[in-house]
Amino acid sequence: MAGSALIVIDMINTHGHQDAELLLPAAEAAMPGTVSLLDRARVEGIPVIYANDNWGHWRSHHGAFVDEVLARATGRSRGTAAPGRGVPLHCQGQHSIFYETPLTELGVDQVVLTGQVTEQCVLYSALDAHIRHLGVVVPADAVAVIHPDPAEAALTMMRRNMGSGISRAAEVVW
Repeated sequence: MAGSALIVIDMINTHGHQDAELLLPAAEAAMPGTVSLLDRARVEGIPVIYANDNWGHWRSHHGAFVDEVLARATGRSRGTAAPGRGVPLHCQGQHSIFYETPLTELGVDQVVLTGQVTEQCVLYSALDAHIRHLGVVVPADAVAVIHPDPAEAALTMMRRNMGSGISRAAEVVW
């Protein structure tokens, strides 16, 4: 087991949910860092994997799911970080990317977590990665928040309690 994987969490999103008015500006602000990491990962041969809430629609296949969400999405950044055909997209059953997904067998020793929401799915995924003895890196400029105070506390917890690297997207070392 060696290397890193870039995990994009819940970025395929309609933002048609409670707190969306708070999340959407933060998701758009996180987009440049996320896109930068996606571009670097593709050039450097780092695996890119999407993990996404599917709102209970387990029947969807990759293309149909992405197309449906993008058709209903709002915001300027709505397709910028969408996975291309052939890029793994795993639907998570709960807040962690590892819950009910094959991501428990990634074959890497470090995950770089981007996406949304810092104080929810990113935090829970970091906790799960930590208990699986994976290194965790969270680029703070490539994750979106709903509530800044708990998000800052989540980043602090990831750094202090789990030894996660909290950095900027440009500083991520695979």
